[in-house]
Amino acid sequence: MHSSLIALTRAISPRLVDCELTHLTRTPIDLARAEAQHEAYEALLRTLGCEVRRVPPAPEHPDAVFIEDTAVVVDELAVLTRPGAASRRGEVEGVAAALASLRPCVRLTAPATLDGGDVLRIGRRLFVGHTPRTNEAGIAQLREALAPYGYMVTAVPVTGCLHLKSAVTAVDEATVLLNPDWVDPAAFAAYRVLMVDPAEPMAANILRVGEGLLYADASPRTLAILTAAGYRPHLVDASELAKAEGAVTCGSVLLRRLEDPVAHDGAEL
Repeated sequence: MHSSLIALTRAISPRLVDCELTHLTRTPIDLARAEAQHEAYEALLRTLGCEVRRVPPAPEHPDAVFIEDTAVVVDELAVLTRPGAASRRGEVEGVAAALASLRPCVRLTAPATLDGGDVLRIGRRLFVGHTPRTNEAGIAQLREALAPYGYMVTAVPVTGCLHLKSAVTAVDEATVLLNPDWVDPAAFAAYRVLMVDPAEPMAANILRVGEGLLYADASPRTLAILTAAGYRPHLVDASELAKAEGAVTCGSVLLRRLEDPVAHDGAEL
């Protein structure tokens, strides 16, 4: 029996220590420990029902493990991004090849920039962070690509963190986990909003995997808030990748397995 979910992942680059940093001070990263943590993350994805497929490694790209930023995937389409950091744009090709047999693909084009970490999908609504990595043209091109399929794309201002999903993620279709210092809760008034503990600003990033939740073990106070609200996340140690401004959503591109995938050559918008 096939898994209903596919998780695309990518090996950690030996150059991870040279990763892009925007809001954190560079600190030493234990590469072997980071690799072990990433393997444990992949193992948990399998436990939660995913078929994990590693795309070809990109050792020349320090941030390649953060594969989420390279594509936005819905059932009907995969949108290949144009990352906001120029050093990361070469990461997209390997992911494009992996997606070609799974979804029709389109590509964002200059002057658009967009990181997948700025895109939060809840049902047929996509909230897109307007950040230094994702610009108005990127949001507009994503909206154009998805509009024919009935998706609504809403731009959301973000301050103080790298990506929208550093500030808010979905716990389920009706609930978000949010840091109000980085994104305005009013943008998510249609949902139940759980606030992170103020002592844990990085705690808003949680990954929905089917009916399960995957969460870093670094935020015990916010975990208690989630538990009190009835959630039971599966925990991972992501401490080394956190030093590279990574979080649990960053390490995978999740997509539903479709019965009749259609290959496509990656047309540009």
